[in-house]
Amino acid sequence: MLLWPLLLLLTAAGVQSDWLSIDMPSYAYEGDEVVVKCSGERNNRISTLTYYKDGSLLATYHNLSSYTISNARPSDSGSYSCEANRKFFFVYKTEKTRSVWLTVQDLFPPPTLTIRPIEGSSVTVSCDTRLPWNRSDTQLHYSFFRDDHTLISNGSSSEFQIPAIGKGDSGYYWCEVATTSHSVSKQGVPVSGVFLETQPQGGQALAGEPLVLVCSVAEGTGDIAFSWHREDTGEHLGRKQQRSQRAELEIPAVGESHMGRYYCTADNGHGLARSGALNVTVRAPASRPVLTLRVPGTRAVVGDVMELHCEAHRGSPPILYRFYYDDVFLGSRSATSGGGASFKLFLTAEHSGNYSCEADNGLGAQLSEAITLSVTEPPPKIRLINGPHRCEGLVQVEREGHWGTVCDDGWDTKDVAVVCRELGCGAAKHTPPGKLYPPLPEEDQPIFIQVALCNGTENTLAECEQVEMFDCEHSEDAGAVCEAFLPHFT
Repeated sequence: MLLWPLLLLLTAAGVQSDWLSIDMPSYAYEGDEVVVKCSGERNNRISTLTYYKDGSLLATYHNLSSYTISNARPSDSGSYSCEANRKFFFVYKTEKTRSVWLTVQDLFPPPTLTIRPIEGSSVTVSCDTRLPWNRSDTQLHYSFFRDDHTLISNGSSSEFQIPAIGKGDSGYYWCEVATTSHSVSKQGVPVSGVFLETQPQGGQALAGEPLVLVCSVAEGTGDIAFSWHREDTGEHLGRKQQRSQRAELEIPAVGESHMGRYYCTADNGHGLARSGALNVTVRAPASRPVLTLRVPGTRAVVGDVMELHCEAHRGSPPILYRFYYDDVFLGSRSATSGGGASFKLFLTAEHSGNYSCEADNGLGAQLSEAITLSVTEPPPKIRLINGPHRCEGLVQVEREGHWGTVCDDGWDTKDVAVVCRELGCGAAKHTPPGKLYPPLPEEDQPIFIQVALCNGTENTLAECEQVEMFDCEHSEDAGAVCEAFLPHFT
């Protein structure tokens, strides 16, 4: 009965013990083979053996096996441990090892390329790196390149000469250093000076047109992986890997959705570098504008103030709007946002004709359709009724759509002269009483003016000083007689 409590205690969760051990180096160089070996006091009792790095599973074996890193890299540095399940009597027990830290060091740094002139027109190109003191006997091979052309492949010397340099030797030079087995190979130097620009320049693009994102590096050799990104949305736009210090990504037709902040990255295996952010704006040409003419009434009348409103429903601001009467430039207004712009014009009889407007945001001016406007004389505010012709009769004036009469208090030829002039009749002749032109107005028809105080030079009766009606009847209404036609001068 005492055996089962003991077995339950021994099958509890695995703990670190001396039963299972781990054997591996603490230091290695890139390219080395690193063997991680775990073993127990009685290996035939191990049913499964699991290897871990930094707590993450690497491999599981169902027999006693070691874990091998065939070509170590600095990224293999970390904490290694093992875990084994072993049979103990009739149950299985988990054993764990201690953790061992592995550091993988660079065998040599990325090479530096230098070009030195020597006597005459000869040039020496050097590919320089260095080995650690305890690996100084490692054999290295050197390769030299110009652009995409191989000049020397796997040579034993870190230098080569160009005996007589000429125009054909122009180009981008870089080199590669590798071990004889090529387990370690490094090209040039890490990328730096990553820069993003656009074509067209300045991040300014036209809607519907292509936009090219150009990513370049000031330094960096070998195959470079270029990648383009949107900073504001987190979107990854594309990736290219090529042996060049410059790469392009084209957006075939940009729209408003492409406005935002962009950046690019470059990586040749020696560390990723990022450009600064570039703001891209998309400008759309102004669409053909629509011109609207607005007058106070249903038709344009002399004396009205007309509003000309011009609006392009599409186009990037600011938009400059120009207004025209026939081919005459009237004026311009600028709109820094949507909604168009307006121009006001005081109408005269000479303003009948064609009106148009133009919208221009610097990407091409657009002209509206022409609108024909007819400006008419305002309807008369005065009339003579019940007479033998339009230049004789009872005087009536119009206010707010209603007609009323004028009292004959103080009514004289100066007042009649103004009435005749306003109606386009001839000279004033008489000031008869209005009751001579029956029928008399209805009692409910208003009398608007008690006394008109004209000096005879006014163009309209409305321009004369007036006393509003306070005591008058229609039997006292004023009349007027004018010459029926304007006199002819010879």
